[in-house]
This record gives sequence, structure tokens and C-alpha cells, in this order.
Amino acid sequence: MKLAILTFLAVIATVVSAQDTGSPDSNDGEAPTVETAVPGMNDADDGIVVALATPFLQDDLHLLVGNVQRPNAMVWFEDYLYTVCNGDWTIYQIDDRNGDTITYVFGIKNGHSMLMESTEEGFDLWVPDPESETLWKVNQNRLAPVSVFDQLAAPWGIARMDEDSLLVTDTRENAIIQVTEAGEALTIASGLRSPTGIAIDESRIYFANGGSARRGIEWMQIEEDGAISGPKPLVNGLQNTTNIILGDDGLLYFGYALGTRAVVGRINPEHCLEHGCSGDETEMVVFSDIPAPVTLALSPDLRLYLHSRFRPEVYWAQLPT
Repeated sequence: MKLAILTFLAVIATVVSAQDTGSPDSNDGEAPTVETAVPGMNDADDGIVVALATPFLQDDLHLLVGNVQRPNAMVWFEDYLYTVCNGDWTIYQIDDRNGDTITYVFGIKNGHSMLMESTEEGFDLWVPDPESETLWKVNQNRLAPVSVFDQLAAPWGIARMDEDSLLVTDTRENAIIQVTEAGEALTIASGLRSPTGIAIDESRIYFANGGSARRGIEWMQIEEDGAISGPKPLVNGLQNTTNIILGDDGLLYFGYALGTRAVVGRINPEHCLEHGCSGDETEMVVFSDIPAPVTLALSPDLRLYLHSRFRPEVYWAQLPT
């Protein structure tokens, strides 16, 4: 059965459409590994990442919990997962080892991505909420969410830009908007295709176009003077790309779809900067039975957590380190 699935994967990976699509609305948990590098990680000076011999399949995933009926956005922080339930407008806190779940705070209607930041007092949790068209802020005190900016059309992804501002993708405006903590906004990129997940390193912005397989993941350069270049291709041929995460291993992880199935892939972004990569140049990390689209979270020790936006189950797998 596993051989048949892997054969199917090899075939379907070659026929993923590069046309624009619509807007996105073994039981030990370890997969076989091989001592080879992920594409683009061949230089010893850059470090070697252990690649998977085969992707994790559904039977390789651990079930962590299944009691948040409609989870959506998810983020990891200090041994806990935080997820938004769009069924009861609640953020839940989940123990990342045993699945114990508590109600954390009420009042956020929905969220596709969250940003967690450590502070001297504890943490700040930022949530773009498309149903209320608002960027919310929650902290460790578990008080009512605070509105930072309430004039977004359909916010999805979020990443920290600088000390005073964040970047938010907006799938309805087809734009990336820079929002300050003081509640001011500036569009820094437009003409996108339903942008979803977003991640930033020291000099680059990576973002997914959920509404275009041809423009699956793109990037922009942050210049020394603060100027931002126009979008350039990073990975094409990905269907319905959603959340993206920069892992502590330096790789970019992203959720996408093959047919109706949720898939997790990864690349070394350095490898794809100059000319862009095709979908078949990415490493498939998970090929699940979970219905797409998928939401991801990643711990520093590379425990990958995932769930479908349409199902209560949260699964996890330990990636090789």
C-alpha cells in the first residue's frame, strides 16, 4: 500500500497545474531518513539537513488532540500550541506533549495565522481576523483582545517587519500591508494573487499566493535603506499554498494541496532565489489524508504540528535533526 502511494506521489508531482486557481478560503512518528542534503544544502559551509527518504504518510503521524472542533490558525510557544476556533470565537491553549486543552481567551472570530513574540512580561500574540477585519493583540494576562487596526479587508498572514510594525497579507485586497503598533497602515506590495502565509528573515520577505499555482511562493528583498523590491518567483507549481514558516534549521516550510489532500513541503530558500524553483524541486515532508488546506506550527526542535481547517484533529511528527 505504501509503495502504491509513493508511486502515486511520483506521478502526481509531475502534473500539478501551473495555472492560476481560485482564492483559498509506522507509528513511532519518525519517517525514514537518508544522509543526503535537502536541495540546495550541499555546501558543508551552509550546513547539512537530513532529508527524508520518503515523506510522512498519514499512518506516520501522531494524533495529539481532537477536541477543538473548528481550529484554524496555530502557533507554537514554550511547550504549548495556541489555536483559534472559528466555531466559538475562542483561542485555546494546548499542551504540545499530552494534548491537554484549556480555554485561553474569548473574542477573536477567526484567524488563519498568528504571530507569537516573547516579551519581558511573557508574550504578545498577534492575530489577523478576517471576519472582524481587524488585527488583534493578546498577551499573557488573558484579558480581552485589543484592536490594533480595524480597517483590513481579509487579513491572513502576519510577520514582524521591524520594532514598530508588522506585515499583514490581505487576500481580498491582493496586497501586503505594513501596520504599525500605533494603528497606521501602508501598502508595500499589490497586484498579488490572494496572498496567504508570510515569513521574514533579516533581508527578505517570503509570501505565498494562495490564488495562483504559477506564483505559489514569491519573495521581496529588503534593501539597506529600507526600500523593498518588487515580487520575484521563489517556488512555482504549488496549488493552494497557505501557511509558511521559517524553521530553526533555515528551511522554509509550507502547506499546499495535491488534489484534496494536504501536503507539507520545504525548501532551502537560498537555493531558489536566483531563478526560482519548480514544485518538483521541493522536498515533500508530509503527504496526508487530511483535507486541504492545512495549518502548520513548528517547534525549535522540529516537531511539526498540522491540522485541517475543516477537522478538529491536531497531528504531529518529529522531523530529523
